Amino acid sequence: MMDSRVLLPALLLVFGLASVLAQSTPDDAVCERKNATNCEDCLKNVSCLWCIKTKSCLTYPVKTILPPHALCPLNDARWGLCWMNFQTLIITLAVLGGVLIISLLVCMFCCCKCERFGSQRFDAKMQRKGDKAKTKQEQRTAEMKQRHQEIRQKYGLNGPNPYSRFA
Repeated sequence: MMDSRVLLPALLLVFGLASVLAQSTPDDAVCERKNATNCEDCLKNVSCLWCIKTKSCLTYPVKTILPPHALCPLNDARWGLCWMNFQTLIITLAVLGGVLIISLLVCMFCCCKCERFGSQRFDAKMQRKGDKAKTKQEQRTAEMKQRHQEIRQKYGLNGPNPYSRFA
């Protein structure tokens, strides 16, 4: 796997160059004038593409995203950096994109699962508190009925209620 110290500048360079290419309309003859030079001299201009197979400096075909195979094979095409070919660039960006999407999905899944788990835990805690309060209230009601019964016995009101026959 590539080192992140190499990968990050390469990605920044590629995205920066892509934005510059999208905004500029180069003179076609600029790159072809550098045919007799080397890769570094050719790639100083962001609109140029160096083909190792033919050792020529070409104008980057802006209308197509990737240079056609007839112009220069992807494995031999260099743009932005002399040491990185298009094939490596495409594979690297695809892997990074896939890892980014998968990590985003995993984070979303974990957040939703943890939120649901936290909600269930909170609901269970509230249910326990409610049950505890209900039990306490039932105990208080039973104690109050017990006291009332003791008071009725103390004053002889334990028998049938004299008002019950009017009901």
